[in-house]
Amino acid sequence: MRAARILLAEDSVQDVELTLNALAEHNITNSVAVARDGAEALDYLYKRGKYARREDGDPVLLLLDLKMPKVDGLEVLRTVKSDPRLRIIPVVVLTSSREEQDLVRSYELGVNAYVVKPVEFDKFLRAVRDLGLFWMLINEPPPAVRN
Repeated sequence: MRAARILLAEDSVQDVELTLNALAEHNITNSVAVARDGAEALDYLYKRGKYARREDGDPVLLLLDLKMPKVDGLEVLRTVKSDPRLRIIPVVVLTSSREEQDLVRSYELGVNAYVVKPVEFDKFLRAVRDLGLFWMLINEPPPAVRN
């Protein structure tokens, strides 16, 4: 049985490091694939480009920033939730955007949770830890995405 995978779509190097460290520090040992922009996240999900030979199976969770280059997070969310194979993957928007339009649009497109990144280091670590604990240990994933 393969370990469940998380796809982290985030363009900020600092936020990627903080997120990976928070998950590791709290013994959430699932493998995490990192996509640095929305186009790379879609390539990962559709096994294209440099991900064409990645291991089969979809991630059990997509942590998605909204403000990314190439393809923004809302477009990634729209694509994921409109694809019959991918729509079952839980998507958590993890963003610095407090814009009401982003929040409303995310839920209209089918996001499972919307979390504004805390500015304070300790609060950021706690938020990521809590997300990881809930989605990877407490939440029961749909059978199609179990690895």
